[in-house]
Amino acid sequence: MDIGSKIRAIRNRKKITIAQMCEGTGLSKGFISNVENNNTSPSINTLQTIASFLDVPLPYLLLEKKQHMRVVRKEERTHSALNSLKIEHLTSIGGLRLMSVECPPGASMGEAIAHQGEECHLVLEGKILAQQGEDSVILEEGDSFSWHASVPHFVKNIGDKKSVVLIAVYSDTELNDVF
Repeated sequence: MDIGSKIRAIRNRKKITIAQMCEGTGLSKGFISNVENNNTSPSINTLQTIASFLDVPLPYLLLEKKQHMRVVRKEERTHSALNSLKIEHLTSIGGLRLMSVECPPGASMGEAIAHQGEECHLVLEGKILAQQGEDSVILEEGDSFSWHASVPHFVKNIGDKKSVVLIAVYSDTELNDVF
């Protein structure tokens, strides 16, 4: 873990000198230098003191680089299709994926499917029918629903205009064969 470089980068970005940091934290110049050069591993209490002085949350200092916020610009998004559905993959982290699904009038995702995980849906446009097992509901713009995806489920646009649904899917397994 490269906590020292992160501390140095934050300190430099905020234009804080090592002397100011020593004064604000009560830590010695040599100790701070050793921390920033990853020559010593400070205790959690010391890291909390440093985080408080730098005005950053302690957990932020403990994140690996790959765990930091990721941004996907609109022009960088990937797209796929399932039957006549247009799927725009917005972002993902670990087992959580966020996508926008556009469905023309009368179109559906095909047969009811089941897979590992959980899903949350928000209808952004249009009118859809959502079915899971024996449950069936009609939803319109602004409505939302969620389900355990291990039970076969089905979504169809039953309106006379396209529907757009924002979907968050969580699974600890690959879903490439589903979406």
